[in-house]
Amino acid sequence: MPNLRRWLVTAICLTAGCNAVAGELLFTTEESPPYNMSAEDKIVGMATDKVVEMMRRTKLPYRMEMLPWARAYQSAETTAQTCVFSTTRTAEREPKFKWVGPLAFNSWVLYGLAERKFHIKTLEDARPLRIGTYNADVRDTYLRDKKFNIDTSSTDAANPRKLLAGRIDLWASGPFEARSQLEANGWTDKIVPVLTFKRVELYLACNPAVPSEDINRMNATLQAMDSDGTSAAIDRRYENWPK
Repeated sequence: MPNLRRWLVTAICLTAGCNAVAGELLFTTEESPPYNMSAEDKIVGMATDKVVEMMRRTKLPYRMEMLPWARAYQSAETTAQTCVFSTTRTAEREPKFKWVGPLAFNSWVLYGLAERKFHIKTLEDARPLRIGTYNADVRDTYLRDKKFNIDTSSTDAANPRKLLAGRIDLWASGPFEARSQLEANGWTDKIVPVLTFKRVELYLACNPAVPSEDINRMNATLQAMDSDGTSAAIDRRYENWPK
């Protein structure tokens, strides 16, 4: 049974400087609007808000850290009491974690220059082309495993610039992530969606050492949030993001 402290203490912090609590969970995430993003002194977003409400209801102690994705993912993969979100649940990742969710949904989209007028109907049609991806992102892994011609960047923000410079032919991203970059830079008429090639669910992925009773409690709480309309209300807050 969880000790009394686990039921009485809930901690949320944004940096590794927070003091750990016995039995405390660490949730790592990345800057990926509108699912998870920094807002002044806290982390918010479509997925983050659900995690925060879920943990408020469960009363399990936890804290959050915003990290680069590769580090956030590796922390959950290798460190007990650590979970990472928003994580695409794939067959390859399935045995590595215990799963809570889904928290949200996303689509995988190929973007290209509008002036090139691509006529791509399937992902296989893109095989001769050079595709820009974000290092350690699930789309990067997926396309790499399928032996596509991949050009990986350390940040997703580099990819639309590489498109405009002619260094890649296509950019693999998601509609929210891409829209935020394109609108912020005035590129919506220059870079356009070419093909939606997959729809996926996003989860909280926890290290196998996280107690199953905690995983079950979080899943049951999230299901209750789905049933009582809380999750849908959170989704509506972000459906027109970033406007």
